[in-house]
Amino acid sequence: MKALVISGGGSKGAFAGGVAQYLIQEKKHQYDLFLGTSTGSLLLPHLALGEISKIQSIYTNVNAKTIFNISPFIVKIKNNIPIVTINHFNVLRQFIKGKRTFGESHRLFLYIQSNFTISEFNTLKAAKTDVVITVTNLTKNEPEYKSIKNCNYQEFCEWIWISSNYIPFMSLVTKDKCEYGDGGFSSLVPIREAINRGATEIDVVILETEVNTSKAVIGKNPFSLMIDMFRIALDQVERHDITIGKLMANNRNVKLNLYYTPTKLTDNALIFNKIEMKKWWDDGFEYAQNKSELMSDHRQV
Repeated sequence: MKALVISGGGSKGAFAGGVAQYLIQEKKHQYDLFLGTSTGSLLLPHLALGEISKIQSIYTNVNAKTIFNISPFIVKIKNNIPIVTINHFNVLRQFIKGKRTFGESHRLFLYIQSNFTISEFNTLKAAKTDVVITVTNLTKNEPEYKSIKNCNYQEFCEWIWISSNYIPFMSLVTKDKCEYGDGGFSSLVPIREAINRGATEIDVVILETEVNTSKAVIGKNPFSLMIDMFRIALDQVERHDITIGKLMANNRNVKLNLYYTPTKLTDNALIFNKIEMKKWWDDGFEYAQNKSELMSDHRQV
């Protein structure tokens, strides 16, 4: 059983889209299971349907206005470097209303629904392929995995949205008497779940470099500092997921094909820049192509 796993990573998901495009269109990989977290979950339905051009257009046109109905931050450009500062008015409004998050991301849910139709959902649900979304149950402090086979259209769109809600900057969702947020808080690279579901070969797209050689730039204000601290914490979750995944794969004789980003794409994956994301998509395609050629050369030798 062959699986495609895409990690979380915000705007860096554009790179994963390019990798997946090459594997599906050029290498003709046919997956039995698509499993993703956060930004990966946004890509999965259309990738599973083979609608590559559509998801490329949808994904690379995402911006703050299509995500936030209440944006908690403002992005300013200083010396050609994007700097995140707090949107004091919106955050204060959230506090006055008694909300527990700095922002609200209901527009993202509407964006998901407007670009993933009921007809597409029914086609995908009827297929042999399974699509699984990772979310974090904050009430129970554990990851949960939501298969399209067990959901109706509304539920599945909600789980995709919830998987991408990077709290406390985005919406905290109460569902089934539990509170949910971004799947990356508990399972950023869900290799283990793919193996548990029977995968024997897994293509894994990891939206970080394999070895970190650059120094982290820590935020210059409390708000950007908070974002950076979350990023550092999630880096540790990612390393843990990969380590456990490799151990399980070795023990169960599962083949892992890991696709890391060759360079660091951004320090803040909450910034959605259309030009950069289009470039990252192309970079992902080229990287997967080059890696495939290198692997072919090794096999021939």
